[in-house]
Amino acid sequence: MLDARDYPPETGETFVENARGKAQYGRSVGPPDAWVLGEDSGLEVDALGGRPGVETARWAQGRHVERILEALQGEENRHARYVCELVALSPDGRELRATGTLEGKIAEESRGTEGFGFDPVVVPDGEERTVAELGDAWKSEHSHRARAAAALTNRLT
Repeated sequence: MLDARDYPPETGETFVENARGKAQYGRSVGPPDAWVLGEDSGLEVDALGGRPGVETARWAQGRHVERILEALQGEENRHARYVCELVALSPDGRELRATGTLEGKIAEESRGTEGFGFDPVVVPDGEERTVAELGDAWKSEHSHRARAAAALTNRLT
């Protein structure tokens, strides 16, 4: 079992590079006969030129909602997307990749109690409520991570 200080640093310029680095690290420390999975995800905001992107965790510094609302204060273009990249490595070295996105916009204020991170301010396309208002059951089926996992599962079968 790994803990946070055992994980490799996220030094890639893209979500895929970071996910691949994590999978390669898993391959180096995990059982040789097992598949390993690396994941990286974050939020891309159009008005911020795609930031925070791969720097999401470092950019937010645990203040996800406050930081994004401050950064977008007075901004009309609030389009954003959650992005998740998965990289799976087989025991024989094959690589499978999958991407999941959840398009939406950043709300003007925080709403809802479920989820974490930016969920109280992300309103998915076609919805009026934030991810935090829609709830964990909705998120487990529709989130960027759920979509990436479904895409990867389709590649494995």
